[in-house]
Amino acid sequence: MMRTLQAVYHPRNQYILHMDLEAPPRERLNLTISVKNDPTFRKVENVRVMAQSNLVTYKGPTMFACTLQAISILLKESAKWDWFINLSASDYPLMTQDDLLHVFSNMSRNLNFIENMLLHGWKLNQRAKPIIIDPGLYLSKKSDLATTSQRRSLPTAFTLFTGSAWVVLTRSFVEYCIWGWDNFPRTLLMYYANFVSSPEGYFHTVICNTEEFRSTAIGHDLHYIAWDTPPKQHPVSLTVKDFNKMVNSSAPFARKFRKDDPVLDKIDKELLGRTHRFAPGAWCNGTSANGADPCSVIGDDSVFRPGPGANRLQELMNKLLSEDFRSKQCSTKS
Repeated sequence: MMRTLQAVYHPRNQYILHMDLEAPPRERLNLTISVKNDPTFRKVENVRVMAQSNLVTYKGPTMFACTLQAISILLKESAKWDWFINLSASDYPLMTQDDLLHVFSNMSRNLNFIENMLLHGWKLNQRAKPIIIDPGLYLSKKSDLATTSQRRSLPTAFTLFTGSAWVVLTRSFVEYCIWGWDNFPRTLLMYYANFVSSPEGYFHTVICNTEEFRSTAIGHDLHYIAWDTPPKQHPVSLTVKDFNKMVNSSAPFARKFRKDDPVLDKIDKELLGRTHRFAPGAWCNGTSANGADPCSVIGDDSVFRPGPGANRLQELMNKLLSEDFRSKQCSTKS
């Protein structure tokens, strides 16, 4: 987690970290101490660790409940952000934050990057019709989802959508999900509490059934993810042999990586230019003489020094924002 955090760090961003309740107490303590004692984090005050650790059940609603809690904290504590991005410790950036911020600072603040496909076929039967209970909602020890023998009918008041659990969402949209001024997000929150793989459906169904936000959905999760053929339950762990495919995808992030896999060193060196704790940017105002860390001195965080990653990302954005691509979003045709 700390390696990924340092690779995506920029003083202009806000970060909130969560570690599962079942993680060893020593690990959670070490994370908190590492953040508290880091001189850069302490000075900028933009990295926080969630005080409440939650059980997060794979495929269960506890995962997106934890995400909503993190969003609520960020909304309450900071007005200085435009998009919410969820990452796991097995994610890693493929470009610098200067690249990412340069491109996003020149875009409309009304674009949500979220895969969105009509839920149909086998997924409809295996995810929407079973009735499940996530023990993580009420037990202090983790166990698999509990299933009942009953099946339920499909909703008629809204249409079910699905997509990647990895999203880049606007502040205005996540505010709607939290505040739910017409109560629709809360209705869906209750519905998805008994839904298999709910993190791959909640935000997607909210956005595609809400007139105000439907046209803001861009069907891409801004990740490079590789799958077996046919796809298995988890994506392929990326290695050095996937490096060129990752770069050619023009995506700003990739997953998933094994801890300290050699490909991460290659990304650090060739894509991030990372020689010290942080991937360097225009905000790093120190000197690199005698091996010193230039990011130990914080400069103007509103100035960016975009590199090749920004060009790749801009090419991707040009495709995603084309009329042909956008016209196919939130389609109810399977």
